[in-house]
Amino acid sequence: MAVIRFIEEPSERKRISRMILESLTKWFEVTESREQFIEGSADQLFWASFEDDIPTGFLCLKRTGKDTVELAVTGVLEGHQRMGTGRLLFEEAKKYAVSEGYSFMQVKTVRYGMYEDYDRTNDFYRSLGFKEFEVLEDLWDKDNPCQIYVMSLKNTVDVINMRHSYRGSFSSDPVPRKDLEIIATSGINAPSGCNKQTTGFIIVDDPEVLGKIKSVIDPPVAKTAPSMIVVVSKRINAYRDKCFATQDYAAAIENMLLTIVELGYQSCWYEGHITDDDRICDKIAEILGVPEDTDVVCILPVGKAEEEIKTPNKKAFEERVSFNHY
Repeated sequence: MAVIRFIEEPSERKRISRMILESLTKWFEVTESREQFIEGSADQLFWASFEDDIPTGFLCLKRTGKDTVELAVTGVLEGHQRMGTGRLLFEEAKKYAVSEGYSFMQVKTVRYGMYEDYDRTNDFYRSLGFKEFEVLEDLWDKDNPCQIYVMSLKNTVDVINMRHSYRGSFSSDPVPRKDLEIIATSGINAPSGCNKQTTGFIIVDDPEVLGKIKSVIDPPVAKTAPSMIVVVSKRINAYRDKCFATQDYAAAIENMLLTIVELGYQSCWYEGHITDDDRICDKIAEILGVPEDTDVVCILPVGKAEEEIKTPNKKAFEERVSFNHY
């Protein structure tokens, strides 16, 4: 079974990529192009597979934008192909890209139907979940039309499983207002009992206002967050004396927490900390001019994490889930 390792030393990256690519001349026949891949690998994110400490394959990721990485080059020794090594390399690289908040991965290869060896490569990328995006006929040359594949790195289940409460330090980088609007819109679109829409949101991205809120939170939390969403709620009966305001804002908060992670940020659901007997929530309401018939129920700091995301221990599936009886 192959062992996958992340390689940090640039010279080791070049050594491994040279050893692998020079053995794969079916795919890397042109010396100039092959050397470009080898030289480029020194500065890219690099994973290698090993069997008995001997490299058998590698994969490089290149950062191409705020939201996108490119699978720049990958290769597996012919004797180790079709044994799951390439897939293992890809899964490690994908896991990293998702954890870093990237939304898309792209890869370039020769268009399907041109060469049998490259058709195998196309089939491999398709099996990983890549989708056809565009063919650039002249990017390389007329005999090698470039097929671009893309992949969304996140689906709903991935985001749910990735999301954990984050209580660490945040980067000072401001969160773009368009992202804050996307997050709040996810809250608006949450289910609401009898559609009473009892939940509202105050986006706080003004440093002065944010500073006032942080000054009344004791013990302090989210002191370094560059922005915050304050969740407010009105107790409006859905029918007779039944009010679902708590369920409404809980659903809205979870929607926003998932969207926060989807966009590459982190947060934490702070409710008890501000609604306890000291009623910090009332002080926040006064700062923000919240009317008396509306309660501040939660704050969500929003920003880029500067510390490792810690995964809490969860009870086993069987302890919390059963089928057909308790």
